[in-house]
Amino acid sequence: MTTDDRSFNVLFLCTGNSARSIIAEAILEREGMGRFAAYSAGSNPAGQVNFHALDLLRNLNHDVSRYRSKDWAEFAAPDAPPLDFVFTVCDNAAREVCPVWPGQPMSAHWGIPDPAAVTGSAPEIAAAFADTYRMLTNRISIFVNLPIGALDKLALQERLDDIGRTG
Repeated sequence: MTTDDRSFNVLFLCTGNSARSIIAEAILEREGMGRFAAYSAGSNPAGQVNFHALDLLRNLNHDVSRYRSKDWAEFAAPDAPPLDFVFTVCDNAAREVCPVWPGQPMSAHWGIPDPAAVTGSAPEIAAAFADTYRMLTNRISIFVNLPIGALDKLALQERLDDIGRTG
């Protein structure tokens, strides 16, 4: 099996694992077309997924039944899936010392503004979550179309870092 034929395990990290990382997990599950197994976790999980994130995902026909806010320690445990990629989607998680991940994954920071921090009217909050979904969809679409097997490790790292700078 070549590198492009196998499935890749991807973990999205955010401090609370309640909105951005959950949304990224849902998008990759859909966009990855079976080539990627998507996971999410947080360094200090909120304990529940943000209602607005779940509402957005439901409205976009994602099955939200399995999403939960979980600690990143689950993915550093001996029985955790070996990770190929780890992406931080919030600035706080990017600054934290992460556990040692099974599989020695490549990592990059794809910081997105926190939609859960937006206050205002219901339409303003919904717009913030929709913008988060759009930005993550753009980045994940680029990622899933990378010729992962054709790039050396340095070139792949550069591409992963570049994705984090796209809107």
